[in-house]
Amino acid sequence: MAKASRSIGVAAAMLSLLWALPVGAQSYPERPIRVIVPIAAGSVTDVIMRATANELAPRMTFVIENKGGASGIPGAQACAQAAPDGYTLCLVYHNTLSINPLMFNKLPYDPDKDFTLITNLYLLVEALVVSSAIDVSSPAELKAYAQAHPSALNYGTLGPGSNPEMFLNWMNQKWNTHIVGIPYRGGGPIAQALVAGELQVAKMGLGNFLGLLGTGKIKPIAVAAGRRSILVPDVPTLAEAGVDFPPFGWWGLAAPKGVPAPIVEKINAEFIRLYREPKFVDYLDKQAVLPAAGTPAEFAAFLKKDRQAAEFLINIANQPREDYKPEP
Repeated sequence: MAKASRSIGVAAAMLSLLWALPVGAQSYPERPIRVIVPIAAGSVTDVIMRATANELAPRMTFVIENKGGASGIPGAQACAQAAPDGYTLCLVYHNTLSINPLMFNKLPYDPDKDFTLITNLYLLVEALVVSSAIDVSSPAELKAYAQAHPSALNYGTLGPGSNPEMFLNWMNQKWNTHIVGIPYRGGGPIAQALVAGELQVAKMGLGNFLGLLGTGKIKPIAVAAGRRSILVPDVPTLAEAGVDFPPFGWWGLAAPKGVPAPIVEKINAEFIRLYREPKFVDYLDKQAVLPAAGTPAEFAAFLKKDRQAAEFLINIANQPREDYKPEP
C-alpha cells in the first residue's frame, strides 16, 4: 500500500511539473524583456528591432540594450551569461554563430552550447557604397581608383573577422590594392562616417544608407543579394558587376541556453506572426531586408548550412585565424 502511495505521489508530482510549464508560459512575460542588440544604435538592425518592439508592445514589453563592436562578441557574451528565464533575448547574426567560431580562438562564449535558438528574422540586402567625393560609379572603377591611389581609401568594418572586413581582405587580395579598414560599432556610424569624409567605401546593409540616397553624398555601386533591390533597381548585383564574392548576411533571435520550451514557443509564435504580417513585411522590404522567420528547428538547419558558407567565405578572403582579445 505504501509503495502504491509513493507511486501515486511520484505520478502526481510529474503531472504537476508538466502542468506548471504551460501555466508559466501563459503568464509570461510578467515584466519587461531585455533584448541585447550587438550593434550600435541607429543601425538598420537596431531600427528594425525597435520597430518590432513597438509592434509587439501590446503583448510584450522590450527594453533594447545596444552592445556593439568586436564582431558582435561582447553582445553574444552578455547574452550567454544571462539568466535563462526568458527575460533576456539577443539578436544574433552571421558573425555570432557562423564566422566567429571559425575566425577566433578563445571566444568568451560557445556558439553551439550557450544559446537557445528561437528564430531567424531576416536576410540582409547589402550595398557596396562609395562617397561621392571620389570619381567612382562601379566596382570596376573602384578597383582602378584603388590601384591608382594606394592607401588613399578608407573602408568601414565591424572589426576583425566581420563580414565587411572579409570583403575588404578579398578586394585587397584579388585587386592587389591597399584599401584601409577602420572598425566601427555599426552600420549607422559607418554611414555617418562616409558622409563626413572619414570613409570613402563601405559595404553594409542597404537599409543603413536609405536616408542618404537622395542627398548626392553617397553612391551605391552594387548590391550583395541574389537579385537587384526594388529600392535601387538601377544598381547591379555584385555578380552582375563581375564581383564573385557571394551575398552573405542575416539576423536572428536567440536566448541564453536553458530557457523553458513553452516560453521559447511563445516568443517564436509572436515573432513569426509579426514577421509574416503583410504590413510589417512591407516595412521590412523598405528597410532592404527579406523576412525569414521560422521554427527553432528551421533556424538550426539554416545555421548548419550557414557555417559551411562562412568557411567558404573565410577561405576565399584568405582570412587568418587569431586569438580573440577583448577591447580595452
